[in-house]
Amino acid sequence: MIINQIPVGPFQVMTYLAACSRTREAVIIDPGGEEDKLLALIREKDFKVRYILNTHGHADHVVGNRPLHNVLKAPVCMHAADDRFFADVEVRETSTRELGLPPPDPVDIRLKDGDVLEVGKLKIEVLHTPGHTPGSVCYLVEGNLFSGDTLFVGAAGRTDLIGGSLNTLLESLEKRLIVLPGETVVWPGHNYGESPTSTIAREMQENLYITDFILDS
Repeated sequence: MIINQIPVGPFQVMTYLAACSRTREAVIIDPGGEEDKLLALIREKDFKVRYILNTHGHADHVVGNRPLHNVLKAPVCMHAADDRFFADVEVRETSTRELGLPPPDPVDIRLKDGDVLEVGKLKIEVLHTPGHTPGSVCYLVEGNLFSGDTLFVGAAGRTDLIGGSLNTLLESLEKRLIVLPGETVVWPGHNYGESPTSTIAREMQENLYITDFILDS
């Protein structure tokens, strides 16, 4: 498996190009802008992009959806709950005020928990991890967890934006993420910690959302 971690856009979203090393088939996870930069890397690596995957519907993570879709013709994918949530007129207005960018247009493929996308020899599992948004997901592939804004290095996603819930986020961390093998590599949606990646084992030792809210409760 090949993983490229690329900080892009005004919010410095961690966009990922994850590819099968045998077939060069790939996915883009959370295209946060700078589409020319991403397209140049795709051409350089000779990747064949099969899907554009969103971990959630916040504008900073989806701004590149349509520009990349128009060039690559790859379907845009998001959990059904966020695709529905951000289609609501009042939600769209509130989210635009909160983030300064409009939320996403309707996606091409609505995902659900447990879906598995095959990309070359890779199998990408969808884990529904609500809390940051109703339809937040993580993508699990070959011991790598692309965690979006659900789990950061040493922190977790905001829950004060529309659709957020701290209790729901903590439940997602407890029931979906810390049960993964300790060696699972965490690839977050922003570089807010001491390093750009982590592991589940490290987060269980150092992340206050886990140590204080879950393990000590």
